[in-house]
Amino acid sequence: MVRRSALLSGSLVTAALALVAAGFGAMGAAAASADAGGHAQHHAVAMEPPPGEWVPVDEPVEGIPPLENPPFAEHREFQANCSVSHTAPDDPIVYPGQPGASHDHTFMGNDTTDAHSTVESLAGGTTSCKVPADLSAYWMPTMYNGDEEVRPIGDQVIYYKSGIRDQTTVRPFPTGLRYVVGSPMQSEEEFIEATVQGWECGDSYDNSDIPAQCPAGSQLNVRFQAPSCWDGRHLDSPDHQAHMAYPVVENGADVCPAGHPVAVPMIEFKMAFPVDGDMSEVRLASGPGYSFHYDFFNAWDEATLARMVEHCINGGLQCDARGYDQFHPEAGAALNEDYELP
Repeated sequence: MVRRSALLSGSLVTAALALVAAGFGAMGAAAASADAGGHAQHHAVAMEPPPGEWVPVDEPVEGIPPLENPPFAEHREFQANCSVSHTAPDDPIVYPGQPGASHDHTFMGNDTTDAHSTVESLAGGTTSCKVPADLSAYWMPTMYNGDEEVRPIGDQVIYYKSGIRDQTTVRPFPTGLRYVVGSPMQSEEEFIEATVQGWECGDSYDNSDIPAQCPAGSQLNVRFQAPSCWDGRHLDSPDHQAHMAYPVVENGADVCPAGHPVAVPMIEFKMAFPVDGDMSEVRLASGPGYSFHYDFFNAWDEATLARMVEHCINGGLQCDARGYDQFHPEAGAALNEDYELP
């Protein structure tokens, strides 16, 4: 289910602009210090980030007008199953070329991701994702329990979905597209608005912050959806968000707004952290639970991503990381047994 169906709120855009001006690291460190009572050793000394800029795409892309009566499909998605590769106080989108400037992040996907990552460096890397062609970089604030890092174990679920009603109009991401989802400065309400169920463990759901207690043997989960409408003109923007937007509702259907007419896959993080029991010392490097946010830097092989989008999202299937829908075996798989194009 896609819950978020509005443009990024003005308050969140304002907060994002403030972050670029004042620095994710400084705000994240201050929030964590206030929230966690002196655990600021997990945060590097903040550095003033250089001003962001509009990064134009080589060839502008136009949106595809949605059909008046698009074919119905309950599921229109595939998974990118990626494990954690490393942690570091780096952020190549907000603090490019400034190692140690950010609060600590947990990285998945491209194994080489660091403060100096570029389209070219990611293309030459390897990946912790099941699909070798997914060299994209995914990262989020690191979680701590007391002074110990809490890393998700094994393959995590990163959904690629249709965020709009007409899934046939969704296009693949352009190489080099990057953006930040959410903000460490967002309010609890803004966090909940963009999540599916907030923080959850056991029978406790829809929490805006990390629950005080989780049943023994359970895991702490969070799901957070990204905007899925692109302006078709820029790979990045000064606040790392303005070139993207959430769908809006028109005539009862989710569609892309006029200023961001290109429908692209809606990424949804579904992260599971192996922590339970007393959660009073569990926190994020960016601050409280509602400061959860994440970054995406696209470096997929273009042909592989195009095939997965066409087969699974445009085709209205509920695919695994190989592009196979167990409920529609007759459709076949997009990739072979090695998770590569046949």
